[in-house]
Amino acid sequence: MELIFFSSAFCEPCLQTRAILAEVERLVPAATVREYDVAHDNAAAEAAGIRNTPTIIVRNTAGEEVFRAAGVPTLAQVLVATAKAL
Repeated sequence: MELIFFSSAFCEPCLQTRAILAEVERLVPAATVREYDVAHDNAAAEAAGIRNTPTIIVRNTAGEEVFRAAGVPTLAQVLVATAKAL
């Protein structure tokens, strides 16, 4: 499963989201976090329809999106999303 994290350099909520995703990676060994900075990876952000940061997208092993959150998600929200992706 993949957690895709769209961030920006001067985004305070992105720092909070990064910490939550690090905890998810620690708790869920099957989870892989990929971070994209929208300034440097604008093609990926545009293709994913990203309008603000932070935004996370959780995809299952088949690559299907099972969860999307704009803003800082809670740890519980992301853990539930990872359970859906398993």
